[in-house]
Amino acid sequence: MKNAFSIKPALAAALLLLSFGVLAQEAVIRKTLAERLPNLPKIDEVTRTPIPGLYEVRYGGTEIFYSDATGEHILSGALIETKTRTDLTEARLEKLLAIEFDKLPLKDAMVQRQGSGARKMAVFVDPNCGYCKRFERDIASVKDVTIYTFLIPILGADSTAKSRDIWCAKEPMRAWRDWMLDAVVPAKAMGKCDDAAIERNLAFSRAHRINGTPALIFEDGTRKPGALPKAEVERLLVAASANK
Repeated sequence: MKNAFSIKPALAAALLLLSFGVLAQEAVIRKTLAERLPNLPKIDEVTRTPIPGLYEVRYGGTEIFYSDATGEHILSGALIETKTRTDLTEARLEKLLAIEFDKLPLKDAMVQRQGSGARKMAVFVDPNCGYCKRFERDIASVKDVTIYTFLIPILGADSTAKSRDIWCAKEPMRAWRDWMLDAVVPAKAMGKCDDAAIERNLAFSRAHRINGTPALIFEDGTRKPGALPKAEVERLLVAASANK
């Protein structure tokens, strides 16, 4: 019993020394990079990678590159684990970019319930985005899902005008799908309309680095860019339901 208790202080001391070692290494990398790359934005975090002597350097929230233990050499690109062919860089970025579904401003979205609506996903879209139109056609037949559609007009003045016309329509979701699926131009919004939600959506997208459309967010926080095929959307919905 005496030996068991004596191990704990030793283990704690070892962990403390390891922690100090990691912090010291981080300080060396930060110092070297600051001196040699003065235009580099402020570093958010320096962390170990699975490769001995290689560190991940993160800045700007979600920008990543890699450094040796001294900051003498850096590299950018994908870090691949060959055994499983896992893109560790992509996996890390997905984690950094994940958005908690419960924190989405759902009141600022148009809502489409299909079937039971039991599963959920959110989509950030521009009304003049060709990929969004293709994606809208694909997900129209996905069953048992509630889709929250956030308008973010990022493709110019006409996108802004169309977004307002759609949002201010009597039935916004119908106006949206009529335009995206059947090219029925939404009627011009007349009179007063509270379209502040569109600006809030744009602000949210900027804050979370949603720079292109469509951008998809699933219930487990998984975030995917682009017009994914229906089969991939279905796979992600199943995974999200299992992980939430």
